[in-house]
Order: sequence, then structure tokens, then C-alpha cells
Amino acid sequence: MATRTPPRFVPTLTEVVQTPPAPPAPAGGAPVGLTQEQLAQRVLQRVELTLDRRLREAIASAIVEHTSALTPLLRERVESVVREVVAEALADEMQPRQRMAGPNV
Repeated sequence: MATRTPPRFVPTLTEVVQTPPAPPAPAGGAPVGLTQEQLAQRVLQRVELTLDRRLREAIASAIVEHTSALTPLLRERVESVVREVVAEALADEMQPRQRMAGPNV
């Protein structure tokens, strides 16, 4: 198998770059350079994202539980409606035949 030469403009790593450690947080607890308003906004954004996801999960779980509980009742009601409709359609089909056969049937 022949060795391929890399294209002319392929970047290569020539030195290892290390990032400096993050500066310690001030005694007040707020990151450096942030006002209370900015900190509050950042916290609210994080809360909003997490809350939105967790609320969706909780709502989905509740819907599944309620749907599972409703399934037998819905099945019973659908069966009842189907029986009624079939009975009415059968009765409607039988009426013209009874009239055509006359009172001797």
C-alpha cells in the first residue's frame, strides 16, 4: 500500500497550549465583574432551562398515567357506541325487507 502525502495546507499541532486555572471567586460569592443584576439574570436563565425541561417531563408522565387510567373506560364507551351504530344500521336495513315481505312473514 502506497503512503499518501498530506495536502499542503493541513494544520499540524506544534506546541501544547495549557489554559491557566480560573481565578478564585471573590469572598462575596459573585464571579468577578458581574453585578447583582447580571448574576440574577444568569441564575434565572439556568433555572428557566432546567425548570422547562423538568416540567415537560412531569406533564408527560402525568398524561401517560391518565391515559392509562382512561383506556378501559374509553374502550368500553367506544364498544358501546359501535354496538349501537351497528344495531341501528342493521335495523334500518331490515325495515325495507319486512315491508316488502308483507304481514305474512
